[in-house]
Amino acid sequence: TRAASLGSAMARHAGPRLPLIVKNLIPTLSGVFDSQRITTTAFFAELLSNNVVNDLILLETMMDNMMGRQKDTCLLVRMLALRGLGNIASGSPEKVRKHGAKLLASMVNGMDDKDDPHNLVALEAMSSLSKLLDHVEERDIQSMLLHIAIRIRPFFDSEQPDLRQSSIVLFGNLTKFSEGNCEVFFEQILNGLVTLLLHLQDPKPEVVKACKFALRMCGPNMGCEGLCDMFLNHLREDRSLHYGEFMNNVCKHLMQSYPEMLNRLILTNLFYFKSNWVDIRAAAPMFIGFLVLHVDEDHCQQVDLDQLISGE
Repeated sequence: TRAASLGSAMARHAGPRLPLIVKNLIPTLSGVFDSQRITTTAFFAELLSNNVVNDLILLETMMDNMMGRQKDTCLLVRMLALRGLGNIASGSPEKVRKHGAKLLASMVNGMDDKDDPHNLVALEAMSSLSKLLDHVEERDIQSMLLHIAIRIRPFFDSEQPDLRQSSIVLFGNLTKFSEGNCEVFFEQILNGLVTLLLHLQDPKPEVVKACKFALRMCGPNMGCEGLCDMFLNHLREDRSLHYGEFMNNVCKHLMQSYPEMLNRLILTNLFYFKSNWVDIRAAAPMFIGFLVLHVDEDHCQQVDLDQLISGE
């Protein structure tokens, strides 16, 4: 924190001296002491959030050094390096477009970090990726879109609320790029739909807010105008939600537009009968009840009653 505060202050007040300071600090990034690598990485990460590094032609050097820390043995260094790369979105957004492919690859590598028991690196990668997405070229994200969507999906149900929030916000941001991969990404939306709707009952307000955002973003890609309108009108941040009434109407639209999805939607809900969160555990059978209520008789045969009654 001190290194970050120092970086912020020096970016504002010590511009002309920064090139020499950065030059002298770069060797410590590959030093033997974790503490030195952590401090220097935190300092650089904060500098990258200010356009001064671009003005002083330091950005590329610092960016390359941050990318070089992705294999660091210290988890905190890897996390801070990703934070620095994400900070380029606020410090030098025009450079994100130029280096988009490399920056995106760094974030994907961060999400796939194999030595990250508490998912701190993955969390930083998701948060930074959300910042970068506003500035990258569409062609750079298209090739990674599916991999990222599949990779973040398990985090929607994480015990850690910040992981639930970041992954769901990132998913919402990814939908902006789904047009070129519409059918492929539509499948990802369907895979996440039940989870996002159930987590509107999440115990953490920041996760509920993330779900509202993601569903509003998903709406236009779902090919159902009624559903899209419902998400846009009822899931505004400033609006309280009557969950039961909302879900009744959502299920009506789902069964009108995608009746063949009934069994798939039911099976996903059954998984949440054993959720650790009581409100989500209660929402899942209600969700199933509304689906069955609104499906026409021709599609009722999809339902495996034995499986439904046993709740397995």
